[in-house]
Amino acid sequence: MEAGGAAEEGVMRVLLVDDSPVDRKVVQLVLGSNTFAGSFHVIAVDSAKKAMEFLGLKDGKEQAIDMVLTDYCMPEMTGYDLLKAIKAMSSLKPIPVIVMSSENEPQRISRCLKAGAEDYIVKPLQTKDVPRLRCCSNARPKDPSCDDAVSGSKLPADHVVVEGASSPGRRAHLTEIAMVLHSSSAGLSHYFPFLFKFILLVYAILCLGELLHRWSNGSFLSLW
Repeated sequence: MEAGGAAEEGVMRVLLVDDSPVDRKVVQLVLGSNTFAGSFHVIAVDSAKKAMEFLGLKDGKEQAIDMVLTDYCMPEMTGYDLLKAIKAMSSLKPIPVIVMSSENEPQRISRCLKAGAEDYIVKPLQTKDVPRLRCCSNARPKDPSCDDAVSGSKLPADHVVVEGASSPGRRAHLTEIAMVLHSSSAGLSHYFPFLFKFILLVYAILCLGELLHRWSNGSFLSLW
């Protein structure tokens, strides 16, 4: 377990769960940069099982954590399984969970949001993603500026945004959008073979037209 000392008051306590040492280091460097110096206290573990032990999900002694930032794909116990375990806790102050993944898959996004994830961020974590972490955390009350921080118009197209994640209605709406995107991409892939055949047919017609043109001009034999 990688962790510093006890977090000071007003510092956001983040439990980072990722089996990749490189990805853990990236998150620690971003949250520990001069831009956010003193704002985050990161506790890093390399498995979902260690995260459960730290959170007290096995012995019933819950730790004070403002947010869990977990990778989706991990051996033995996935980030999705950890998400479900955390959301199943009977706590008066539920722990926000943000899922990270290198895959921007609508079906995966929908699955995580339905299970209660506050947000889904495509790896690697970047400086511009940090305001989204702040808005999902328990460390401070909801700030109106969070609506701007998670605005889709200010983020790249490869990131998925949850606006007002605390609202089940909005989360459900985003889930529906993710499913529509998935079904649309599946529908388009159905037409790819027909499009390929059409292109081949057009190419064959053009070649035949060229041959007929050369034949009519008496230069057909020049091809040989």
